[in-house]
Amino acid sequence: GARWGSGGGGGEMAGNSSAAPNADAEFTAERTAELEAIGKREDVYARLVSSLAPSIWEMEEVKRGLLCQLFGATHKVFKGTNANKVRGDINVILVGDPGVSKSQLLTYVNKVAPRGIYTSGSGSSAVGLTAYVTRDPETKDFVLESGALVLSDRGICCIDEFDKMSDGARSTLHEVMEQQTVSIAKAGIIAVLNARTSVLASANPVGSRYNPHLSVIENIQLPPTLLSRFDLIFLVLDKPNPETDRRLARHLISLHFKEPPKKVTGALDAATLTEFISYARTAYFPILSDEAAEMLVEGYVDMRRMGGGRKVITATPRQLESLVRISESLARMRLSHVVEARDSTEALRLMRAAMQQAAWDPKTGQIDMDKILTGHSASDRRQRSAVADGIAEILAESNGGKARLAELVTRLKDRNQTFDMSVQEARDAAMLLVEQERAVVKGDLVTLV
Repeated sequence: GARWGSGGGGGEMAGNSSAAPNADAEFTAERTAELEAIGKREDVYARLVSSLAPSIWEMEEVKRGLLCQLFGATHKVFKGTNANKVRGDINVILVGDPGVSKSQLLTYVNKVAPRGIYTSGSGSSAVGLTAYVTRDPETKDFVLESGALVLSDRGICCIDEFDKMSDGARSTLHEVMEQQTVSIAKAGIIAVLNARTSVLASANPVGSRYNPHLSVIENIQLPPTLLSRFDLIFLVLDKPNPETDRRLARHLISLHFKEPPKKVTGALDAATLTEFISYARTAYFPILSDEAAEMLVEGYVDMRRMGGGRKVITATPRQLESLVRISESLARMRLSHVVEARDSTEALRLMRAAMQQAAWDPKTGQIDMDKILTGHSASDRRQRSAVADGIAEILAESNGGKARLAELVTRLKDRNQTFDMSVQEARDAAMLLVEQERAVVKGDLVTLV
């Protein structure tokens, strides 16, 4: 019956426990040297991203987030009087439209993770996730059977269809995701079980498609207590765009060919990736450097400034810890013992990109769908093309057809008072000219073609 099934699962996990990331997997000297060589290359981050779920097209930001989760951060236990634990596991949630390959990513991560369990929201109950009390058929005593979260201790627990979970089952996650234990007081059994698990959840927005007229919070509709426990909240939105649609369709069709096209060169296969992750997790425990810490503080203060209203996901102190964790895992990917400034910059960028913050309107908390793919909203784009035309005219008048950006800014302002802008905006407009192959930008020098 069901009990036998769960027991069998337990046996399987016990047999597989040597594959747990922190178990001392024996790496031979040559293997260690090979893995070190992978990690010491400059492009290791890009290589890892391209080797995670290679059959899924693009979605690079999400893959970066999942890599951070797979590598994990360092668990810290403070000794002495202030003895408390800081979790080193990163929790990720993917919220998005149907058909953006969320479940595919989940199953892939479940395959690559050295240890993991995959459950679906509608098919899991509160006790099935934590632990349940049964009667032993021989002795008639009460025994404790561990559930999915406890079985995936030191691994990743993937929960699909997170929005279709019952509230009872979802509330059991609160303790697991922050304190990383499961406490039980049932039928005379009082126990605290370890569940040092990273949770990877995927959910559809309310009404199953993302509604751009509602704020992000109203779309996700998970309690803020849960949302703040997720380190990365990915909004995966599906927006029609003829060019990207065509590329995606070509990619999907090519998977059905007799001989699928060759993979990206330099990508690692799944077995090597698993091994690399296990090795990095056993051998490297990065520590923050001063400049990295300073950058994280600044970034966090900025994030706090954004939030505040009911419509916007507010950054809590948990987000600061998340930033620390993400930058530690980025350092671990490079097989480095120190978290550098570039790691914390990438961590901040990843957090903003995950929430599509570039497209947010902080006042309403809504997402401007126009901003998502191209990085500019409709009014921005009109302004940008107007500025680009202005720049082209000025360049045509100037000698040699070239000018510096700062010079362009002042001359644009002389022409038209509405063109009051920063050098960065002028550079963006100049880049539009480059895309249309009307100009070349070198450093801060713009030259007409």
